[in-house]
Amino acid sequence: MKKIEAIIRPEKLEELKQALTEAGFVGMNTVQVTGRGAQRGVVHQGRGGQSVQIDMLPKIKLEMVVDDSDADKVCDIIINATRTGNIGDGKIFISPVERVIRVRTGELDRAAL
Repeated sequence: MKKIEAIIRPEKLEELKQALTEAGFVGMNTVQVTGRGAQRGVVHQGRGGQSVQIDMLPKIKLEMVVDDSDADKVCDIIINATRTGNIGDGKIFISPVERVIRVRTGELDRAAL
């Protein structure tokens, strides 16, 4: 099993959820986060024409655990649904998961997904 963590633009979340659901992947968690990468933030014109640098931008972190055989497919869906071609589109991190336990039933691993 693989844990997929994707950092995406907030405005792309609904489109991504729909694409994942259509492909049969409905289990996910999201967290509102702030972060910075190569973009290093943005500069806004404040009141009175003063420049204001915002270096930590709002993002969404989506987390999913999927079967090993589905990891590439899920990553492709994330990329296709969230890519704008502009800096700040985000990142995807993939990690191995040793064990999954469904609390309600005690099911393990793949059956718990």
